[in-house]
Amino acid sequence: MKRFGFIVLALMAGGVLAFGGPRQQGQGGSGSGAQSGSYHIGVVTSTVSQSEDEFRGAEELIKRYGRVAGGGIIQHVTYPDNFMDQQETVITQITALGDDPLMKAVIMNQGIPGTAEAFRRIRERRPDILLMVGESHEDPLVIQKAASLAVSADFISRGYTIPWAAKQLGADTFVHISFPRHMSYETLGLRRQIFEEACKDLGMRFVFVTAPDPTSDVGVPGAQQYILEQTPQWVDMYGKNAVFFCTNDAHTEPLLKQLLAYGGMFVEADLPSPLLGYPGALGIDLSAETGNFPAILKKVEEAVVARGGSGKFGTWAFSYGFTVTAGLGEFAKRILDGKAAMENVNDLYAALGDFTTGAKWNGGYYIDANTGVRARNQILVYMDTYIFGKGYLSTTAQKVPEKYYTIKFQKN
Repeated sequence: MKRFGFIVLALMAGGVLAFGGPRQQGQGGSGSGAQSGSYHIGVVTSTVSQSEDEFRGAEELIKRYGRVAGGGIIQHVTYPDNFMDQQETVITQITALGDDPLMKAVIMNQGIPGTAEAFRRIRERRPDILLMVGESHEDPLVIQKAASLAVSADFISRGYTIPWAAKQLGADTFVHISFPRHMSYETLGLRRQIFEEACKDLGMRFVFVTAPDPTSDVGVPGAQQYILEQTPQWVDMYGKNAVFFCTNDAHTEPLLKQLLAYGGMFVEADLPSPLLGYPGALGIDLSAETGNFPAILKKVEEAVVARGGSGKFGTWAFSYGFTVTAGLGEFAKRILDGKAAMENVNDLYAALGDFTTGAKWNGGYYIDANTGVRARNQILVYMDTYIFGKGYLSTTAQKVPEKYYTIKFQKN
């Protein structure tokens, strides 16, 4: 894979990480390391209704290091659900964190439109602040210019590995659900193009269907109701051997609920997690398992299998959204404590691995298909797919054909 230069990452406690460096000791996440009042870290996430996992990642940081209001170091704010209509509000929210003289890092997950502009404004006044973003919605070259570091789910490799996984489940059709705003983003639009090419190569039919944008006038409830109503019809149309994929977290729960009831399959979410969609779709309470992902995975798996979903539904064993919020916050803290360096990717992987003990990852630096230039501050990562009732697929061990890295984004 010459153009992308993948490195397999085994993020295991005490293990050897990518780039040949040993995991540093003394970098655990216990709250005892926080020095009250010495600096603050701002964390901006969605609300629970838009994407719960990113929000819970912020809660984990608060659990470890305390809220600023209580003498801790974490300042958590949420952006509005209708952020597309309130971009100036979003920008103001983010930039306001820089008004705090003790603020030394700002973590944004997800990086919705307006993040780059907010980071630019903060940088103008406070060049000392670390600016990190998870899952940017803005074009890679735009966010790379504004952020100290951008971490994204590998939208290029997953364009192949998700259809590959679907094929392992016996799928003959791949149904991609999205809307124009998402398809205008290079990360999501390019992945859709790769999906289509991969399905052709793997002998599956690719179908694109449009659903309402949750940030539009219908809001999250209207968008979810549409999915509830349409999914049974999609299953009738495309069959129970169809794998369904949606680009929006708010669509995931109603989609899973109806697929479990009417048939069809689901490999993994856009930003995978056993917490994303499954608890609501299955009607299970995970409050007793909060923060314990092995226990969460086990309980969700039992419920999926009981509903006849064995071998048909999957996820990542650990939440991507949770891990990126908490991991970037942990990474920023270690940098500020002098225990990690921004340019040391080993240190980044160790911080992420603090929340995914034993998980196998694959990843590499983003390379622009148009210029061939490798980014120095944007890293793409992905994890093995876990299929309920079957276990892990060897997703990260697959050799992604070189041609997928040369496909250029065609904006519709």
